[in-house]
Amino acid sequence: MKSRPRAASGASRRQAMAEHVMRQGSVSMTELAEIFEVSVMTVHRDLDLLESQGMVRKFRGGASAQASSVFESNIAYRKTAQTAEKEAIARHVVGLIEPGSSVMFDDSTTALAVARHLGEVTPLTVVTNFLEAIRLLAPVPGIRLMALGGEYYPTHDSFLGVACVDAVEAMNTDTVVVSTSAVSDRHAFHQEQEIVLVKRAMLASGTRCVLAVDHTKLDRVALHRVAPLEAFDIIVVDSRAPAEAIQRLRDRHHRVDVAEVTEP
Repeated sequence: MKSRPRAASGASRRQAMAEHVMRQGSVSMTELAEIFEVSVMTVHRDLDLLESQGMVRKFRGGASAQASSVFESNIAYRKTAQTAEKEAIARHVVGLIEPGSSVMFDDSTTALAVARHLGEVTPLTVVTNFLEAIRLLAPVPGIRLMALGGEYYPTHDSFLGVACVDAVEAMNTDTVVVSTSAVSDRHAFHQEQEIVLVKRAMLASGTRCVLAVDHTKLDRVALHRVAPLEAFDIIVVDSRAPAEAIQRLRDRHHRVDVAEVTEP
């Protein structure tokens, strides 16, 4: 029997509804109406508000927390997705970073997985606009932490905008690590222009640029081009990526590393 995540009216019901959609990935309107014991019209209104907050994406007959070509998933959902793959990629990327160097990374959850391992390669100077990573790294011995400011975006838990781009452009780091929402055999893509501008600035500020993407991002496109794949010195993917997709990347790119995912 399905458990019913009962919630009070208003904000608490919408919060519970958002959490349910994130757990399931995709849910129909009628299922949400049944679970929360409200009308389909109430579900429509709740989802409209949640969509305006960047929590979910409405589609005909339902809602999804999953990304589309024009919608980036909320940070809360992204932190729960492809965790084994991101961990494998993070272990590999950390092996590319030299103690005593500087590294800049973006507000992707793949980069957050990398941040969790940076204490293994200290001393290190770390630059990021990702608030959760800042909190994570602040107490780590041997890390000189530099936070990039700007306008705070709660759906990404990061700082973006003109001030952030200006701060990035004033720096140059040994290594830049970014992830993107979609990768074709020619370009890396993202859905939101504010994030694209920061990622582009980061790529221009790094001596060596690493693109870290799990297999679900491959053979896809999104609304905005971030950069051609030639802008990256190394592309790191996980071992669950299809062999054909990896080969297509290698045909057009001189270095593609495959991080081995540890099976449960």
